Amino acid sequence: MPTLQRRSWAEPFKIKTVEPLKMTTRREREQFIREAGYNTFLLKSREVYIDLLTDSGTNAMSDYQWAGMMVGDEAYAGSENYYHLEQKVQEYYGYKYLVPTHQGRGAENIISKILIKPGMYVPGNMYFTTTRLHQELAGGTFVDVIVDEAHDSQNEHPFKGNVDLQKFEDLIKRVGANKIAYITIGATVNMAGGQPISMQNLRAVHSLAKKNGIKVVFDATRAMENAYFIKRREKEYEHKSVKEILHEMCSYSDAATMSGKKDLLVNIGGFLALNDSDIFEEARNMVVIYEGLHTYGGLAGRDMEAMARGIEEACQLDHLQARIGQVEYVGNRLIELGIPIVRPIGGHAIFLDAKKFYPQLDQLKFPAQTLAAELYVDSGIRAMERGIVSAGRNKETGDHYFPKLELVRLTFPRRVYTQAHCDVTVESVYEVWNNRSTVNGLTMVYEPKYLRFFQARFEKL
Repeated sequence: MPTLQRRSWAEPFKIKTVEPLKMTTRREREQFIREAGYNTFLLKSREVYIDLLTDSGTNAMSDYQWAGMMVGDEAYAGSENYYHLEQKVQEYYGYKYLVPTHQGRGAENIISKILIKPGMYVPGNMYFTTTRLHQELAGGTFVDVIVDEAHDSQNEHPFKGNVDLQKFEDLIKRVGANKIAYITIGATVNMAGGQPISMQNLRAVHSLAKKNGIKVVFDATRAMENAYFIKRREKEYEHKSVKEILHEMCSYSDAATMSGKKDLLVNIGGFLALNDSDIFEEARNMVVIYEGLHTYGGLAGRDMEAMARGIEEACQLDHLQARIGQVEYVGNRLIELGIPIVRPIGGHAIFLDAKKFYPQLDQLKFPAQTLAAELYVDSGIRAMERGIVSAGRNKETGDHYFPKLELVRLTFPRRVYTQAHCDVTVESVYEVWNNRSTVNGLTMVYEPKYLRFFQARFEKL
């Protein structure tokens, strides 16, 4: 009698509402990407079949969240939903004070303006685009202090998001602690491939920073996913809940910026969370200038309620297992096919190694931008460049930054796509891989001043 080798796994939810997708032909897609200047950000949504551009604001909300939208208190001041969100942030993250913002970059703008003075340095475990820009606009200089393993796509280090403590200490000795505005800690680290930071490292960073009077600002955008990796990879945390791990992670920081559009399963929203009462007073004064009153921060009451309820759902272990498991499924299939991706597989996305895809292209032919365009033409899948275009230019010299990692990010929105969509994605990447030798690259023909990857335009070489 035959026996089952394994039991099948399925998503911990069922589908209640569907959004039809439009199928396009290859000829149509060739026209669409040409009109978009070979920039996937400039494609229209209706031209896209499977949208893996980002997991930011593209998640599917639950019936519990949608029910919360109906009890939105749209009072200009003192919305009930603000106080519910504040209570959930205190319960799950542990910070005392809350300043809501329209999304994560609103929080980045405020904390940068408060803590950075011209000429100061801001170390961090690899740059993120909007974070570094806000730091630079405030007069600061970002310094990468991530471990070297993070810059090697094939290195299997389980915590490639870790801070290199020696690099951090060397910076303190070189410029002086009073010239360091704060250290920013991303969890997980997006530009490194969604790689987590360990609790042990977080603890050590906090200790070194505190010893030198330096504040720690946490980018908690995907901290729940990071907590899941800690539970799986650090022995002492295997029996702890995700909520307990998250709370401890945040305890090793002084403040956090948050884009609720990722972990918290909403379409818009973010916040700045703080422990220092003086900084909080300044932040809630500044939010009135840039976002809205301190009890709505640019958000409708219903959006704050959806975010509060999203905090509860996003910390559930079965949700995180399904969310990260979907990414692992795609990554493992690509590895089996011999396709070069960032390893180990990260939390929110698969990162294709464009340098290994197109060894015939130097970085000024924009291999990652090219790969994203080729993938779209093949199947209608929209991905995102994370290489030289995203890295931008040195603010002093105007020269391109040349990051070691030249990646294309296939980012999976939470609770949106099925296993079949995952299989279609794998098959399309494999097709583009098999045709890699015929590709010649792109040239940039339009470059905006800030965050050029959003709006730059290219032509085929």
